[in-house]
Amino acid sequence: MTAPRRSLAARYYTDPQVFRAETEGLLARTWQFGCHISDVPKVGDYATFEIAGESLFAIRGQDGRIRVFYNVCQHRAHQLVTGTGSTRVVVCPYHAWSYELTGELRAGPNIKAVEGFDRSSICLTEVRAEEFLGFVFVNLDPNADPMDAWFPNVRIELEDWVPNWQRLAPLEWVEIPERCNWKVSVENYSECYHCTLNHPTFANGVIKPETYDIQPQGKCLRHTTECQSLDAMTYDIHSGFAHQHEYSSWFLWPLFSFQVYPGNVLNTYHWRAIDADHVVVWRGWYTLNGEEDQKIRQLAQQDRATTVEEDIHLVESVQRGLHSRGYVPGPLVVDPNGGVNSEHPVMHLQNWMKDAIDGPN
Repeated sequence: MTAPRRSLAARYYTDPQVFRAETEGLLARTWQFGCHISDVPKVGDYATFEIAGESLFAIRGQDGRIRVFYNVCQHRAHQLVTGTGSTRVVVCPYHAWSYELTGELRAGPNIKAVEGFDRSSICLTEVRAEEFLGFVFVNLDPNADPMDAWFPNVRIELEDWVPNWQRLAPLEWVEIPERCNWKVSVENYSECYHCTLNHPTFANGVIKPETYDIQPQGKCLRHTTECQSLDAMTYDIHSGFAHQHEYSSWFLWPLFSFQVYPGNVLNTYHWRAIDADHVVVWRGWYTLNGEEDQKIRQLAQQDRATTVEEDIHLVESVQRGLHSRGYVPGPLVVDPNGGVNSEHPVMHLQNWMKDAIDGPN
């Protein structure tokens, strides 16, 4: 017999040095959500965001393509844009150097006076970016494999579950701060061992816990389940699409998850790691063109009042416990058959986490 697999040591969740290593390594070499295409619908529209401590911005070019750049002027390093907006050219507020929407330097005051100045050699630094069902993801590693290699079949599955995704836009994004390490929150999301005890609305009103399972699919954790009787659902689930009577979830390592509720209702989780003890979770809900929909609004409010609020107390208690001198990492409950009462997805997560910090065994 082999010894049970034990959870990671507390330092992986509490040590600022570990978090710094993640920022410089793991978070800079994985696919991260930046913005939604609805943030940049027209030529010249831009949106800023931060990944792994770097300020970036997405901007739509004349060719319709969304490009992502480091938010820094190539002259004297001033940040170029803030928030969201629209522009014909990107102009640095410091010395008015201007850039085309494709990143090439356009002009700068008195640059012609500089002997040997080669304007064509100066360009904003572009970041690897992909559109994934209307969401713009970026990877600071220019040599990263494409998202379809990281998350095999996920795009095809989601297109089947959310066939109207091209018409969807955010109804709301709510920022939920949690006083815990991002990995504590992600681990909690990625197992349902705690669901029956702690999430009665979710466990009794949506899923059938005895059928719930989570399995790796590349660097995706794929949540599958049968649903409870939907007769008592608090909203009309009849969308006319396939899977309207089902629930499913796709967690994309390391910080994003797509969920589809009965009725083909798309919602998302996005974790933004702040420091070793803090994370902000963006909870997103989507409707046709982002238009008001009381059904989705009420579902989002119910979710925040139940599952989200319940999880905040859980993860913050875990983080406090991880700082305790009395904590000794216990064995994970890994059932070879999987299922709701198994922590095998946490085992996979912790393997990915440890490899990212310590390197593969």
